[in-house]
Amino acid sequence: MNVYKDLNNLPRFTNAVITIGTFDGVHLGHQKIISQLKAEAIAVKGETVVITFHPHPRKIVGDTSGTLLLSTAQEKAALLEQYGIEHLVTIPFDDTFASLSAEAYVQDFLVNKFHPHTIIIGYDHRFGKGRTGNYQLLEHLGHRYNFKVKEIDAAIIKETTISSTAIRKALLHADITGANSLLGYPYFFEGRVIKGDQLGRTIGYPTANLQLNDPEKLVPGDGVYAVKIKRVETKSNNGNDNIAAPLSAYDLQGMMYIGSRPVVNGKRRVIEINIFDFTEDIYGEDLQVQVCGYTRGDMHFNGLEALKEQLAKDRSEVMQLLFNMTY
Repeated sequence: MNVYKDLNNLPRFTNAVITIGTFDGVHLGHQKIISQLKAEAIAVKGETVVITFHPHPRKIVGDTSGTLLLSTAQEKAALLEQYGIEHLVTIPFDDTFASLSAEAYVQDFLVNKFHPHTIIIGYDHRFGKGRTGNYQLLEHLGHRYNFKVKEIDAAIIKETTISSTAIRKALLHADITGANSLLGYPYFFEGRVIKGDQLGRTIGYPTANLQLNDPEKLVPGDGVYAVKIKRVETKSNNGNDNIAAPLSAYDLQGMMYIGSRPVVNGKRRVIEINIFDFTEDIYGEDLQVQVCGYTRGDMHFNGLEALKEQLAKDRSEVMQLLFNMTY
């Protein structure tokens, strides 16, 4: 997949079939749009182009306190590549871009930069200053600028109610089953292994303590989770470094704890992973963690022995959950 971040350095696409959106999480609703995008490109012997934004538009025109991300820019690129997109264009979303009128958005941005053959959008897609642009305006301007417009019907996307907001809510409430069913794949994140206080190894459960690579990435709610893990190798992918293939094989398994460790009067939230049957030194390495299931919430224990007993139960339950997984 080709990745572009400079609007002034775009190639002349052949019969560009484009879609536009934040694509946070690249969930099942997004995947339906991608499927139609690819089918249309085949039909017209064209190229698939996804236009997305960074930072998330809500940070500029909506929730300026920040929106937790289901997928970082690099993760989004990796997912779109695995789903077969040929070109990804990431637009720096700022106040200037946000102030474009709907007509200027179409003429100066879409037409002049991409020369689209076909534009495919979701049924609720809005664009331009004040979100005044819609399907009807695109269709009207398509006659003027010689492009076609196709809309994904609401009934197709709403077979289940799929939205990035719903997935965020599910994850924050530790509803991993619900979140993963809407994503169409297990939720994942990446982090670097850092030094902890090494308490886990004193009770027979050494942990890898993770620090997120992107602080805007959403961390699921507190509790214990069944996870799969893979070590991330640094590689270059058309200008995007450290992109791990999120849908490829994970060769390690373990249980993950997220919380403030009340048993030791913890003061900060941590992410700790006990990797099963693994003894290598991985300090400083990056791990990608696939969140497969949730077993229990955070608990307070009367001492380390009580914690150790519970961890044995957790391990057994997590191993059974991972054994029964169908993906």
